[in-house]
Amino acid sequence: MIPYGKQDISQQDIDSVVEVLKSDFLTQGPQVPAFEKTLTEHTGAKFAFAVNSATSALHMACLALGLGEGDWLWTSPITFVASANCALYCGAKVDFVDIDPTTYNLCPRKLEEKLIKAKAKGMLPKIVVPVHLCGQPCDMQAIGKLAKEYGFHVVEDASHAIGGKYRGQPIGNCGYSDITVFSFHPVKIVTTAEGGAALTNHPDLADKLALLRSHGITRDPMQMEGESHGGWYYQQIALGYNYRMTELQAALGVSQMRRLEDFVTARHQIAQRYNELLADLPIVLPYQLPETYSGLHLYVIRLCLEEIGLSHKQVFDALRERGIGVNLHYIPVHTQPYYVKMGFSVGDFPESERYYQEAMSLPMFHGMTLEQQNTVVQILTDVLQRR
Repeated sequence: MIPYGKQDISQQDIDSVVEVLKSDFLTQGPQVPAFEKTLTEHTGAKFAFAVNSATSALHMACLALGLGEGDWLWTSPITFVASANCALYCGAKVDFVDIDPTTYNLCPRKLEEKLIKAKAKGMLPKIVVPVHLCGQPCDMQAIGKLAKEYGFHVVEDASHAIGGKYRGQPIGNCGYSDITVFSFHPVKIVTTAEGGAALTNHPDLADKLALLRSHGITRDPMQMEGESHGGWYYQQIALGYNYRMTELQAALGVSQMRRLEDFVTARHQIAQRYNELLADLPIVLPYQLPETYSGLHLYVIRLCLEEIGLSHKQVFDALRERGIGVNLHYIPVHTQPYYVKMGFSVGDFPESERYYQEAMSLPMFHGMTLEQQNTVVQILTDVLQRR
């Protein structure tokens, strides 16, 4: 089976992890700060906090921005459930903004329409989470402008997008957001096995993220109540969590970040070749928003089902049966049973639902060979033309 994505682990990566195993620190040592430094140097953000998953980073971001009971968080229906669940963890409520039919990202025009109606009802969101689906940046300038006008915070879910750029600047620099979140899951562009990070330019948010990551505990005398009892002393000054990243994960991340540009360049080469080889098939190829450079975590096509004469499931199953590990990113969150019980239903976000009926992620990963790509193209062509 040719997978839709997988990690690329070099001997340097292995040596970096083994070196940590032989060191004095398996956790809370020098590698986590070193990894965080690679993130701030790459993005230009002032602060980075490495954690055990992007889900944890989203939760921390919401808490740091004060999301709580009675507040609203809005995000895209086409995302992994964590982009919405993070609000529920805080006791807040969730709503969605339908996607742009071309980019598949949260649509700024539909966002503005929804904000106008929400303002009239006194139900504006406290946080909006635009998701850079497949690595393609959202229209952050438009979203940032609306954030200033309507007074909401922005958390960029850039789980797919490290290595990408928006208007010439690295994704993660937080130029249009309060906090940006990355994921380092094995199928992502850079991996730490499991892991994530939250980045910000605001010192006050950085202080909150640091506390939230590690039980709400500080050793900083400036943050304590009263005087320190000695070098051993710490205080819990907030309710935090154990969301720390291990030294092993961070060492892998430091090593992987050295190859970030190579990873993204390879993905663009694969995508460009797909664009050329698939141009005559009854499918819609990925669109690139002007003035952006995608991290290209995923290569998503949409099937022109009326031309093909097969169902979505028939195409998917035929490819899987012949060893092509296609996948679907994502099932609209509002159609999940848990969210249906909250009052959402099919028909609420029609563009997202149309996307779901037609979308398919083709295999794409660093290290994918020409032979593997040719096999994907050949079998996809055969399946669509045999119809």
